[in-house]
Amino acid sequence: MTGRVLPYDVQGSGPHRALVLHNWFGDRSSFAPLREHLDGTTGSYAFLDCRGYGEAIDADGAYTMEEVAADALAVADDLGWDTFSVVGHSMGGKAAQLMLLEAPERVRSLIGISPVSAGGFPLDEDTWALFAGAAENPGHRRAIIDNTTGGRYDDAWLAALVDRSLRRSSPTAFRAYLDSWSRTDFHERVRDNPARVLLVVGAHDPALGAEAMEATWLRWYPNARLTVLSEAGHYAPEETPKELADAIEAFLAA
Repeated sequence: MTGRVLPYDVQGSGPHRALVLHNWFGDRSSFAPLREHLDGTTGSYAFLDCRGYGEAIDADGAYTMEEVAADALAVADDLGWDTFSVVGHSMGGKAAQLMLLEAPERVRSLIGISPVSAGGFPLDEDTWALFAGAAENPGHRRAIIDNTTGGRYDDAWLAALVDRSLRRSSPTAFRAYLDSWSRTDFHERVRDNPARVLLVVGAHDPALGAEAMEATWLRWYPNARLTVLSEAGHYAPEETPKELADAIEAFLAA
């Protein structure tokens, strides 16, 4: 699949280069709290919008993880980056693995923030109805965010994330990406991959926390390691941005 150069911006000019892929509920603006804590003298971070999100909200496409991976590689080409790491939050973590498979000589390492595995994210019938209905129903979005952050936040915080996701994502793209990140399975293609991988999860994330990582990523990537943030749920870039920035920078510098 041929990628398209989508809207992106770069923070920092340091030697540790990383492409950053957002989650299902957020565009690249969802990383704003994290960006305040990144050291631009050591890292260069390219934040991009997936098709149907943010400044690319009107971009047509198939809205698949394969397309996200191809678009991200097109951004790397546009930047002239021969090698780089990939940071992927939730569904962005699944697309990051396809980038590794497509361009193993270019992707130096992966950082998954509560990342969806190569095996997808199986959902029972009721949960599937909740997730699929979230494309059109703000209440479904709120329920998902509340659950995956451990029910710890007030109405104002939840409303802000729901409002942003509604304003900065296309319902068509939002719904289509669900099929791709949850239902496609390519874990046999990544089994025993030697890439360096950092998994950063929140202790209050019941969906993609430590237990999920142990059952998937840590079985398939022999050089993966896990960091658990004690005060985060599924949205560490917004819940614990400094702690996440510290973990990312330490891994990239190692």
